[in-house]
Amino acid sequence: MRRWFIKLSFKGTDYAGWQIQQNAHTVQGELDRALSIILRFPINTVGCGRTDTGVHASQFFAHFDVQGQESLPLKESDLVRSLNGVLSKDIAIHDVFEVPVDLHARFSALMRTYEYKIIKSKDPFLNGLVTYSHNILDLPGLNEACRVLIGKHDFTSFSRTHTQVKTNNCQISEALWFEDKGLTVFRITADRFLRGMVRAIVGTCFKHPGVHDMREIIEAKDRSKAGAAAPPEGLYLTDVVYPFTVTHKSFTE
Repeated sequence: MRRWFIKLSFKGTDYAGWQIQQNAHTVQGELDRALSIILRFPINTVGCGRTDTGVHASQFFAHFDVQGQESLPLKESDLVRSLNGVLSKDIAIHDVFEVPVDLHARFSALMRTYEYKIIKSKDPFLNGLVTYSHNILDLPGLNEACRVLIGKHDFTSFSRTHTQVKTNNCQISEALWFEDKGLTVFRITADRFLRGMVRAIVGTCFKHPGVHDMREIIEAKDRSKAGAAAPPEGLYLTDVVYPFTVTHKSFTE
């Protein structure tokens, strides 16, 4: 068996997330369909994570396998060009490259970074790409509260209920609010994320929690103690880090 990685980005507005679902339009479904058409045999990709309906990714990785020792029927650069020709304009393929067979798009990822983007005044040209909110956010106060998130904690209070995971512990290394080019941005980096976690944290921040409030919410391990999930359109997966050093440009950009 041989394994290839795909580096891509997508606007999630018109998709029911990354993962294939019955009777739903998904990014994975579109990518698998395009690969199968071009390579002329069935392809099932595995993504670096799953995104909810309407969530975007400026950087995303997926892998697919080819059985036996056969190479691809065309060059990787030609596959990139062909995929971009078949896929819709809201999915872009940036690279395809072979990797060791034990490298897994999801389980080999060490860290992931998400950004949540908010605009203070309506902009029709950013509709579906950011969340509009006229609320004034106290960024210094929120950054002080979000420092409580740093480290390894049980984030049950920020997870959807009834999810099938072995643990709700996550190691967060960054949780920061800042202004950037007219947008208010929340950036968070962790070794793993629970379903709905980032949107739940942002939704909680909309309620202006203090340090004591945030600590109590974490310690409660109760989803009802945190805020409602923020809308999906402001959320982006922006970076995925893998545990190796190679010269391939995809891991140095």
